[in-house]
Amino acid sequence: MKFRIGYRTLKTAIGVLISLSIAQLLELNFASSAAIITILCISVTRRNSLLVSWARFIACIIGLIMSSVLFELLGYTPVAAALFILLFIPVVLLVKASDGIVTSSVIVMHLYVVGETSIGFYWNELQLIFIGIGTALVMNLYMPSKDKLLRQRRMEVEELLKSTLKHLSIYIRAGESSWDGNELPQLDKVLKESKKVAFVTMQNHLLTEENHYYHYFSMREKQLEIIERLMPHLTRINGSVPQQEKVANFLEELSRAVSPTNSVAYFLLQLEEMRTEFRNMPLPKTREEFESRSSLLLIVFEFEQYLKTKDALWVQKSDKKRSLSKP
Repeated sequence: MKFRIGYRTLKTAIGVLISLSIAQLLELNFASSAAIITILCISVTRRNSLLVSWARFIACIIGLIMSSVLFELLGYTPVAAALFILLFIPVVLLVKASDGIVTSSVIVMHLYVVGETSIGFYWNELQLIFIGIGTALVMNLYMPSKDKLLRQRRMEVEELLKSTLKHLSIYIRAGESSWDGNELPQLDKVLKESKKVAFVTMQNHLLTEENHYYHYFSMREKQLEIIERLMPHLTRINGSVPQQEKVANFLEELSRAVSPTNSVAYFLLQLEEMRTEFRNMPLPKTREEFESRSSLLLIVFEFEQYLKTKDALWVQKSDKKRSLSKP
């Protein structure tokens, strides 16, 4: 495994340096705890960092209050500490601040070690909490942009889709093909990985959850499901029927048009014209012809859903723009 220092590791190290330096400069007791809090609060996204930091702050305040009461009533003993944990964890879970259990336990152990409550102690602990959390939040303001990677992934997805549609066209036209369908598992893998990256990017936007790439990859994922769903129908196309060439030509043209832009209306119109033309053709004369034509009609229907899936993304984007433009 290659030795590598990632940006999160670097941020954590710098955060520890800053928080520990501030705590020592202020001559706080248990100064190292500020660094521990910083380490715990640095997260993979800005939004998660805020949520985790808030949970740790709430848990620390609850922990200080509960431990002060218990220790003053029962004494600073292991039994009192165990009873505190027994009562504290359910309370923290109740207020949905479970991320703060470890941090608050560290703060509470400070009280156990000191052996008495005082304004000076509480002020010391609050400063440690604010320094640790504040430093982590500042460090998490920097998040490297993933836009270049997402653009590359989008292009990779589109190339795989183009290849898939092209091979489907060849299969329908010729009735057979040497295509092994390897693009489909590749496409599935790239889409899953890309959605994860896009989701992290979305979580780094504090003021909005809108992320075009996440919705784009979700749309392509649904289109892949449609393609996988129609694959069994290809094997039922036997012999040669007039509709084969038309569907094959449609898919060939569609493969050349794969892009982020919206050309759905044009292809939906083509499908409607194709469906009308199929209806006006003479009825099938043999069972084999009937099965082939039925499979081709099902493929046409599936590609209508394929196109509408993309159209839904553009409708969503248009609605979003209209809502933002309203006074």
